[in-house]
Amino acid sequence: MTPAIFGLSGLTLSADERAFFRDADPAGYILFGRNVQDREQVRALTEDLRAIHGRDRLYITIDQEGGRVARMKPPVWGAYPPGEAFDRLYDLAPASAIEAARDNAEALGLDLAEVGLTADCHPPLDVRHPGAHDIVGDRSFGADPMRVAALGRATLQGLARAGIVGCVKHIPGHGRAMADSHKELPTVEVGEEELEHDIEPFRTLRDAPFGMTAHVRYTAWDAENPATLSPFVIREIIRERIGFTGLLMSDDLDMQALSGSVPELAAQAIAAGCDLALNCWAKMDDMTGIAARLPSMPPETAEKLARALASVEGIAATGTHAELIARRDALLALAA
Repeated sequence: MTPAIFGLSGLTLSADERAFFRDADPAGYILFGRNVQDREQVRALTEDLRAIHGRDRLYITIDQEGGRVARMKPPVWGAYPPGEAFDRLYDLAPASAIEAARDNAEALGLDLAEVGLTADCHPPLDVRHPGAHDIVGDRSFGADPMRVAALGRATLQGLARAGIVGCVKHIPGHGRAMADSHKELPTVEVGEEELEHDIEPFRTLRDAPFGMTAHVRYTAWDAENPATLSPFVIREIIRERIGFTGLLMSDDLDMQALSGSVPELAAQAIAAGCDLALNCWAKMDDMTGIAARLPSMPPETAEKLARALASVEGIAATGTHAELIARRDALLALAA
């Protein structure tokens, strides 16, 4: 198995993709808006991916947070609020905010499970900082690490109730970034004490099944490399200081924060300590280059992947989609 997550080019698999995926056997796939039309089409696409590999338990993820980060959109699917909505409710009623976040995530997860997805790149545990770039902004659950962790945990629990594996991001924290890492490399120059504040939610949820790195350079830890490519940050900060035990994947390697070819970056990310390399844009040359450059997935990574996918089995749903949305909206109305 190739330790990579690949994107798809369209609404259906091309013949070249089908042949390549069968041969490369990646750890999983990520869908974007270009891959999403309606329920029947997405379900057919995910079933096609399963058929290639002959396994029902296949990692197929998407960026579906709510707010401005949503690949499955109205009118086919419902609109979900951003993290900021639960942060506002938390000011008035913390327990209600936690329950609303849990119900919201379960409803969102039911949408994903219905069409054959098994995972979501959600929740972000980035602590919000005033004056930072808006790339995080209202996606964050707030400026208090304890609150971010509480709402993040509720989101993971809600997704799990729907049979969906969550992924905490962006480790060790994107909330201070003054630039959009999709377009350039952000550099965070604060000291250790300030960074302790940012890693606290990740430390609290260190047992989450999946995590995603940040394409951010933290000069207090590594003046040269962003976290994704930094052996020090991954080993000493993410694995040791935070204590993250789950499967760690890079953020998308095709983002402009990183310099170099995508296959080279994938090899660097794996060498630095990422378990999986994420490549979202379905460029065949990049994907074949990644498959050629990366070693086969080691047994310990395969075991972590299997555990992550199995972590949501046997968890019962607590309501229908309509019931969950009604419960969420009644709670959010308290802060309206």
